[in-house]
Amino acid sequence: MLRRLFAAALLFALLVPIPGMAQSRRRKSRAETHGFSYYLLVLSYAPNFCSQPQGNKDPRECGAGRHIGFVVHGLWPQGENGRGPERCGPSSPVSQAILQTTLRYIPTEGLIQHEWTAHGTCSGLSAADYFAALRKARDSVTLPRELDQPAQPVRLSPAEVESRLAAANPSYPKAAFRTSCYRDGELQEIRICLNKDFTPRTCSPSAGECPAPNLTLLPVR
Repeated sequence: MLRRLFAAALLFALLVPIPGMAQSRRRKSRAETHGFSYYLLVLSYAPNFCSQPQGNKDPRECGAGRHIGFVVHGLWPQGENGRGPERCGPSSPVSQAILQTTLRYIPTEGLIQHEWTAHGTCSGLSAADYFAALRKARDSVTLPRELDQPAQPVRLSPAEVESRLAAANPSYPKAAFRTSCYRDGELQEIRICLNKDFTPRTCSPSAGECPAPNLTLLPVR
């Protein structure tokens, strides 16, 4: 009888995982399932976004007199040969403390919450660490004033925009910068490629590239 009780207790211990161990296994499983190769720091050019007919034009980004150039769109896990994972599981709303700290980089609470749900949950980081990394990554990039705060329309090729960014950031590989554009040829985003430890790296083809021969940057308002 004692042997049977001991065997049953041993079987129960093997079948029922320790809570901390189970949580660790879940984190590892999520990291393996939603693997990615590097990050894209995505900076959206506000004057061009605000001129587009679609999308929510919040006055904090699009209001006249704000003089806003580039804002952070997000920090996206990216695949070497394709898009990275998105929406990697349930997420709690970002705390008010994180929102208030991040609004200087991402102009609206809704976009901050969206970026955490869509991309941050795939990073393997906590919300606090993810947005701290986002802020640090943005602070490490220098934007030439003629691109970030133009008083007149600027017209350059995608290669010229990327070259000026590389010149302003000599510690980055020249191929760490990419552009995307709207159908009308206005600059949409600058994309900056970073390793998982947030050091700069050369972009892979999956980072994309604007196909237009020339890009337009509208003046800040």
